[in-house]
This record gives sequence, structure tokens and C-alpha cells, in this order.
Amino acid sequence: MTPRLDFTSEAFFRDPPKAIATLRASGPVVATRFPLVGEVWITTTHDATAEVLKDGATFTLRKEDGDVAGLRWWMPKYVKTIANNMLTMDEPDHTRLRSIVDEAFRRRAIVAMEPRIRAIADGLADDLFAGGSPADLVQRYARLLPLSVICELLGLPTADRPRFIAWANSMSSLTNALSFFRLLFAFRKMRRYLAEQLQIARVRGGEGLIAELIQVEREGGQITPDEMVSMVFLLLAAGSETTTHLISGSVYELLKDPALRDWLEQDSGRIALAVEEFLRFVSPVQFSKPRYVRRDTELAGVRLKKGDRVMVMLAAANMDPAVHDQPERLDLARKPNRHMSFGTGIHFCLGHQLARIEAACALEALLERWPKLGLAVDPAQVRWRRRPGLRAIAKLPVTAEARGTDVAASARIMVDRSLAQAD
Repeated sequence: MTPRLDFTSEAFFRDPPKAIATLRASGPVVATRFPLVGEVWITTTHDATAEVLKDGATFTLRKEDGDVAGLRWWMPKYVKTIANNMLTMDEPDHTRLRSIVDEAFRRRAIVAMEPRIRAIADGLADDLFAGGSPADLVQRYARLLPLSVICELLGLPTADRPRFIAWANSMSSLTNALSFFRLLFAFRKMRRYLAEQLQIARVRGGEGLIAELIQVEREGGQITPDEMVSMVFLLLAAGSETTTHLISGSVYELLKDPALRDWLEQDSGRIALAVEEFLRFVSPVQFSKPRYVRRDTELAGVRLKKGDRVMVMLAAANMDPAVHDQPERLDLARKPNRHMSFGTGIHFCLGHQLARIEAACALEALLERWPKLGLAVDPAQVRWRRRPGLRAIAKLPVTAEARGTDVAASARIMVDRSLAQAD
């Protein structure tokens, strides 16, 4: 019998490998209940996850009537408008919209933004303790960096960033039906704001990805006004929310083990590999969006019926021992690293390059400015938001200097490692 896990519990977020191992023991595809979705099949292995993500002919993001899987009849029209984006489209609509944003991204040259991203990270690192110590690294650093970058990339006004932060906090706080209805209100305001910004760009032009999208639209790109709004919403939300929790989760793992922090701080050339391991181990996006089974089929030896719903568990794919040696262990030098944090198939994450650059710049700037950064609380006191599908630390209090207990712990770890090597 498949265990019924609470995917929003503190125990699950604190130790995903343990819960994932329990699920995988029941099979590569298991039936369970997921918050706000209901009864659903979830994948627990790398291969089953990849098969679902690559087989759009069998596993569709749309119902037979064309509506997005997971949407309810009672949801307002503006929610359906926002949900009608690349992430919820099958072919050929996905390729039609992806080609438009790909062209806009090529014009912006993401790699060329790295010096600017590092400059933003340096400034935020300098100001981390401007409001006093301890500081909440989530709100004062991990959230501000990706939001600042995506706003510059889109060409949105700097003065509007406080409202983006409020909206981002609303999205992270989605834990139950009540918070969902609060989120609906934020969605309505976001949709209206983004529609206004698109219209301003159509009339006045401007700099940034929004202006580039408008130009592609004028050059014959096949996209409706509603699709344009949902496109910009997706770029703003996906371009900031997940990277926020990648950065905060990575810093948390480093500060739990100051020896790892010191090892990474000693050589910035280690950061690129470390980011890949944080993507795998932290897995900020735990699950995909639900998909419908188009026809009776078999997935990893499990029979599925037409109309069944499936969600791939990216975090489980990242913890699959058939692909990763000792997957429950954080290994910052892990290579190769075949993680699935950006998905695979046609929906492979558009912003993967930007997320990697932001995470690397964030860690490098933080460790360079505060090489002895430490947790202000015991690791057991850190809590995660009860947001299903997203592993998001609620607050991460840090100080400029590691606490004495952390320093002692680091020394013990180094001694233990030396003794192990000697044996």
C-alpha cells in the first residue's frame, strides 16, 4: 500500500530523501493525494519522470476540452488567462510561443548580463546587515537578487519592485484554500499591471525583454494580447521565485556545515559544480504541473487509465540511486550530475542559463563579502513554507560571523574527515 505523505509538512521539507525513499519503495509510479490537486499518480524514479516529460502525445497538459489541467470551473477568467502559458501548452502551441520568447531572449544575450548580475549581488551583499543583525537572508538577499535581475531584464520600473516583492511573498505563501483565494487577488492586480506595461511598451517602446517581445509581435510573431500578458507573468514569476529558493536553500546547506562554506569560499572555481549539486540536492521545484493520460497506457510497469492524472516528482528523480551515487549526500564536487531540476523535453526550463548565473553570482558575492557568514539560529529552528510542490525556506536568520558552536562543529568535522582519511 502506498504511504500517504503530507507534502507540505515540516518533516517532508526538512528531509526529502527520507520521504522519497519511502515512496520509491512502493514503486516507480505510485498513487497518492496531492494538496489542491487531489488523487494523482506521481513518479519516483529518474526514468519514469523523463518518460512523462518527453511523451506529450500520451501525457497532456490539457483536458479534452482544451482547458489547463488543474484549473477548476469556478476560477476567474484572469486566472485562466495567466495559466494559459508555455508551461501548460502541448504542441504545436508550445513551439509557437517558445519560438517568440526564444527570439527575444537571444536579442538580450543572457550571458552578457553576468557582470551586471554580479554587480547587483555585490550591492545586496554589502547591504545585507544594513538593517541590523541578524538579517533574514531570504528577504534581504535571496528574494531581492532574482527580482532585481528579472525586472531589469524585462525593463520594468525600479520603483515598482516593492509590489513585486509583495506578490512574490503571496505566491510563496500558497499553502491552503484560504491563501489560494488571497493569491487570486494578487493575480488580478498583477495581470492588470502587466497589461498596462505591455501597452506602454507598444506606445513608447523602451528597453528590456518586454520591448523585445513587442518587437517580435510587430514582426509577425503569432501571439494574442492575452498570451503576451501570460508570457510576461510567467517570466516574472518563474524568473524570480524558484531562484530565490535555490539561493536560500544553498546558503542554508553551506551554513549547516561551515567546513563546506570554507571549502567553497577558498576557490570560486568550485562554484559552477556546486550550483549543479545545489540544484539537485535542494530541488526548489519538487513537482511538475499535473498532466492527463490521453489513453490507457503503461508507465514503468504500472497500468494507467485514460483520464488519470500524473505529476512527475523532480525531487525524486534527483534522488534516484540508479542515477546518482549516494544521492542523499550533498557532494559539491559531484560529476557527472544528471539532475532533472530544469526538467527535460520540450518544456526544459527556458531560464536555466539565467538561474545558474544568478546562483553562482549570489554565492560568490556573499562568500567574498562575508566569508564567515553563519546561521543565527540552530539549523533545527529553520522552517519551510507549507507550499505544496515548492521547497521554500520561510526565513533564514544569518550573522556576519559564525556562532561559536558552528565554529566548533566545523573543527570537529575537519578532524573527523582527517581521521577517516588516515584510516
